[in-house]
Amino acid sequence: MAGGDMSTAARSLREALRLQPDLVAARENLGLALYEMGDLDGSVEELRALLRRHPEAVRARLILATALMARQDWAAARTELEEVLRRQPDQVQAFYSLGLVRYARGDQNGAIEAYRQVLARSPDHADARYNLALLLKLTHRDAEATPEFLAAARAGHARAQFFTGTAYARGLGVEPDLARAIAWWSRAADQGNPEAAAALGELRQTALGKNRRSPAERRAAEQAFRDYRTALWTEFPELARNGDDDTVGAALLRLGRGAEAVPVLISEARAFSEPAQSLLEDLYYRGAAGQVPAQDGRILDYFRTAADEGQVRARIALAKIYASGLGVPKDTARAINLLKATPHEDAQRLLQEISAATDAVPPTPVRP
Repeated sequence: MAGGDMSTAARSLREALRLQPDLVAARENLGLALYEMGDLDGSVEELRALLRRHPEAVRARLILATALMARQDWAAARTELEEVLRRQPDQVQAFYSLGLVRYARGDQNGAIEAYRQVLARSPDHADARYNLALLLKLTHRDAEATPEFLAAARAGHARAQFFTGTAYARGLGVEPDLARAIAWWSRAADQGNPEAAAALGELRQTALGKNRRSPAERRAAEQAFRDYRTALWTEFPELARNGDDDTVGAALLRLGRGAEAVPVLISEARAFSEPAQSLLEDLYYRGAAGQVPAQDGRILDYFRTAADEGQVRARIALAKIYASGLGVPKDTARAINLLKATPHEDAQRLLQEISAATDAVPPTPVRP
């Protein structure tokens, strides 16, 4: 609710309470409205006043605990949460908040127990599972932490997906499997997790030989990206593969599933699939009728990221885009700079073509 609407609601609730001071639900909602407006002291005051008259009001007590947590009054918040659980022993939100409170007070084992209580009652609670996994990791219990990270990752928790990828990359609680690490990092990065994107970028730099990793590590990274591309097919068992150079994204396009195809093609291209890179270039220039519009911004973002990492093909594609003004303002100078910084014969050939075309264009006369 917007700030103005919340203020209006608070005024309405105060008016209702002026007329009928003992309306439990109205005072609970007033306490919640004040909390959401940032008036923590006002919220605590209203809710404590209510609880003095109605100690059985569990929802009010939960809201009070939340406001006390926001004030970082951990001891008082814990008292309220434990009273909630005394009255309602299966209150999942109270156990979850108690985990946060115990962690904030340095009681890691108590927090672990609280999150286990949440999961005993609500196994699909991804945040509780992630927090439990993180605490197990902090207490050096990787063998216990990794299955919890994996369960939260499967539920779609982005940071759990990042930590699951890291567990597979380093062999923390599982057998090392760099291809699986790439898969989990890719899922996290697709949800905007910057740590996963950075981990993938660093691994691509290793595969490209652009950092100080050993030749063996470079070969391992290259193989992991190949294995990841192969494993992608298992996520789409309904697709028929058309030769060794086929890609999952291309197969999706053949079935008219362009909305799914583009992100998959980008994932394959990030894993160094040249057929996927080629198809992305074609899609950006021409689109796919009824499926993918030309000059798709997601594809442009991929080209930019890959070019920043020094990938030759992406730099050439991006130079063509800027030289032609396809979906971006035309910027010949930027295209030339990209190609000058790319020591590859295809890049240098395109540089000569663009430079020659630029030189052949007569200057625009200045009008008086």
